[in-house]
Amino acid sequence: MNITVISLFLAIVILTLVITYYAAKRTKTASEFYTAGGGLTGWQNGLAIAGDYLSAASFLGIAGAIALFGFDGFFYSIGYLVAYLVVMFVVAEPLRNLGKYTLADMIHSRFDARKVRGVAAGSTITIVIFYMIAQLVGAGALIQLLFQIPYTYAVLLVGVMMTIYVLFGGMTATSWVQIVKATLLMVATAAISIMVLVRFNFNLLDMFASVGASQEEGFLHPGMQGRAPLDSISLMLALVLGTAGLPHILMRFFTVKDAKTARSSVVTATWIVGIFYILTIFLGFGAAAFVGSTDIMAANPAGNMAAPLLAERLGGDLFMSFVAAVAFATILAVVAGLVLSGASAFAHDIYGQIIKKGKITEKQQVVAARIASVTVAGLSIVLALFAQNMNVAFLVALAFCVAASANLPVIVYTIYWKRFNTAGAVTAMLSGLFSALILVAISPNVLSPTGDAFITAEPLITLTNPAIISVPIGFIGGIVGTLLSKKRDDAKYAEVKVRANIGYRKAE
Repeated sequence: MNITVISLFLAIVILTLVITYYAAKRTKTASEFYTAGGGLTGWQNGLAIAGDYLSAASFLGIAGAIALFGFDGFFYSIGYLVAYLVVMFVVAEPLRNLGKYTLADMIHSRFDARKVRGVAAGSTITIVIFYMIAQLVGAGALIQLLFQIPYTYAVLLVGVMMTIYVLFGGMTATSWVQIVKATLLMVATAAISIMVLVRFNFNLLDMFASVGASQEEGFLHPGMQGRAPLDSISLMLALVLGTAGLPHILMRFFTVKDAKTARSSVVTATWIVGIFYILTIFLGFGAAAFVGSTDIMAANPAGNMAAPLLAERLGGDLFMSFVAAVAFATILAVVAGLVLSGASAFAHDIYGQIIKKGKITEKQQVVAARIASVTVAGLSIVLALFAQNMNVAFLVALAFCVAASANLPVIVYTIYWKRFNTAGAVTAMLSGLFSALILVAISPNVLSPTGDAFITAEPLITLTNPAIISVPIGFIGGIVGTLLSKKRDDAKYAEVKVRANIGYRKAE
């Protein structure tokens, strides 16, 4: 542990705490806590969305996956980037026009039933927990490497920090931490990429040839992980469709004043995300060339430390300390956003709208949200302690699978299908959610005859990501539930259609 690492980490921590302090002064109402009062501009929210999206899975997990598995690792970058087209053209504008604080609000705008809100909140919490585990695993590995402290203490440290941000600053603090973090992350990633290119005289062909020659055969081609083509398609389906169902991304569209600003947010985010994922090629290939798989796996078996180790080889301890501090800020910012989305599902949807039936004061709602924040954070920390050796990009891909299976079908049907009804909404979410969870539970991720997973047993399916099965089940569940129920509300759909397109709503 050296003084440079400690200094840079303290600088990041102090900066984010200052942001939280000033944000706390402006966070009094439920709207300010959940959505920053809807006061973010397009570029601010675009940076914050990019900050939410460029998580530990992107910076640590994908770099490690590319370094260890070549082209197979780059599948994640392609999927994450293309996903924003679905968000931009299908979800962003209608969601902003129909919702208030959460995904459940958007669905509730058409189906005024507590069971719909309850199921939507349950789906949100499940996805948040999956995603949170991934971020905390990455954080634990990073802090363990740098400070030489046990993994358990590292996870607890990050957990306490993220809870402070949400507890006191709400969405305002979370958003500005995301903006600062996204800027620092792009600077760090660009700097590493330039350093890698300098080593190859800015000749991409030389880089590919050199890395391909030094690695195992097939490094530059699909299939090195031994994943079947159908499994790769399933993974890509989860990544491309899952973003449009991620609660912490969807919440971002409620932080702006109108649908036009929401669209500009997505455009800004797409540019930032696109540039970043192109640069992951240089992070991964650079780590493969200058660090090597042996040293990468020695630091962390899942490859999560590839980017910081590459920074150390290219720029020494000072640069590694900066990159590690940025990675730390990345994780803190993302987990704060996740805690906030999970807390909003607990406090606003379950407690405020279901238990209290909407009869809740602003102060009570903020207090409930803060209590829920501590609960979500605590549960995620406990689960993360048991997932130390899992690649964070893979863990996030599972969260995307659940989001694509449970949330996306009901979002699409709510906006675009006139016949869709309450029974269909509940069936779509439950069938997508449980099919994804059950299929993951019987997959090689959980069951392994060699003892590499949680349970030593033969997996019942070979797919590592079951989206190709669970996503259609979610869509089919919505159709079946709707057709089996005779209830219709065409007048309500007409109102929702107008609101989704122009944002008009009757005074409430």
